[in-house]
Amino acid sequence: MSTSPPAATSGPLALTTQAARQLATVTKTRPQTQASTPRWLLRVLPWEEASGGTYRVNRRLTHAVPDGLVTLSGSGDDLRVLPSELRALPPLRDFDDQAVLAELAGRLERRDYQSGDVLVASGRPAGHVWVIAHGKVTRTRAGRYGTETTLGALAGGHYFGDPILAGQAATWEFTARAATDCTVFLLSAEHVAEVARRTVLGPHLDGYRATLSRPRNSRGEAEITLAVGHSGEPDLPGTHVAYDTSPREQELSVAQTLLRVHTRVGDLYGDPMDQVEEQIRLTIDALREQQESQLVNNPEFGLLPNAAPSERIHTRSGPPTPGDVDELLCRRRKTRLFLAHPKAIAAFGRECSRRGLYPATTQVDGQPVMAWRGVPVLPCDKIPVSDDGVTSILAMRTGLKDDGVIGLRQTGIPDEREPGLSVRRCGTDDRGISSFLLSTYYAAAILVPSALGVLDNVEVCQ
Repeated sequence: MSTSPPAATSGPLALTTQAARQLATVTKTRPQTQASTPRWLLRVLPWEEASGGTYRVNRRLTHAVPDGLVTLSGSGDDLRVLPSELRALPPLRDFDDQAVLAELAGRLERRDYQSGDVLVASGRPAGHVWVIAHGKVTRTRAGRYGTETTLGALAGGHYFGDPILAGQAATWEFTARAATDCTVFLLSAEHVAEVARRTVLGPHLDGYRATLSRPRNSRGEAEITLAVGHSGEPDLPGTHVAYDTSPREQELSVAQTLLRVHTRVGDLYGDPMDQVEEQIRLTIDALREQQESQLVNNPEFGLLPNAAPSERIHTRSGPPTPGDVDELLCRRRKTRLFLAHPKAIAAFGRECSRRGLYPATTQVDGQPVMAWRGVPVLPCDKIPVSDDGVTSILAMRTGLKDDGVIGLRQTGIPDEREPGLSVRRCGTDDRGISSFLLSTYYAAAILVPSALGVLDNVEVCQ
């Protein structure tokens, strides 16, 4: 016996899923955020206690005047060197007579060069200080066997020829050639000598020449006199280790915010997830992101702004080649990690692929990451990339024991939720809104300049 189909009706034949959902339990996630990153720098940086809120980095006395970078102002035809920026030149360091500096800046001569032009030739008389305002310059000299040896590249803010201000250099020992279109400023040694004869610049340069004659090691530190290879009973030299009498002190920085949550939200909507805790968790995540950004970019203690100019090198062609990264690696002992923007890592991978090279991987915190020469290459999107696709790659030695880069914090603070981070309840106002003060204290210290190196002018767009 056959069953006839049900008669047609105008409504649904069964309970709809939309109606059924009214009686069902919804499965949900906790609030997600797109701004969270791995924060590798915070994870791999060794953290040291700054119990007094300030950390002093003591070093040996250094006789050599540290190099600086000349910052230029304006653009195009209005590009110029500010008088105070001439103090970046070692012979003019600590010279504070603004009138004399302004006179020297007024005597700067601007020149423009095209790619391939020779700025100075090896063996020719040296009579100017060259300040690179824009572009890139490569330095070469003849090798032992007739080949040309590349000494490296210089870019905007760098200079060469400054020893002539102290009467040291007579001829150029290298050839400088424009790798790109360049704009440079020239300061004549004759002009400087003429100004020095009639102003206080003369005694200042005499004092600078006196410092050059003091015994020092290859890093510019005061020499420790030793007797080596002697026999018999000669008189041994006396010595002592001189300390820097004005060491750098770094105060802990702070990132804070005041989180507000209505008591009704916490009282009525706390199941299955604690609304207050979720608000705190997401706010802590934002604080940690800001902390990593500050450790990279803060003008006072950030790694990028405080890398020594002598430890900054430039790519030879633009993209980060294996040769560029090798040069960055070989400039320091015990390099623990590279830190680069993900776009820079991708650009480096492309250059390796073009040469038939395939970087290995290594494990960091149980996660596989790219490695070069056994050194992990960690991503950090806090390293800036300019509008024209130029960024930097950092290489660092870490740890207090190895005179490296360290992070600074203070633990054991009141209401501490995580190391160096506190969540303090501030009470409830007359509108029923509870407030929580979230604070994290941090800084970074570069114990010696060679602990951190930077590869600049890394092009990531092709």
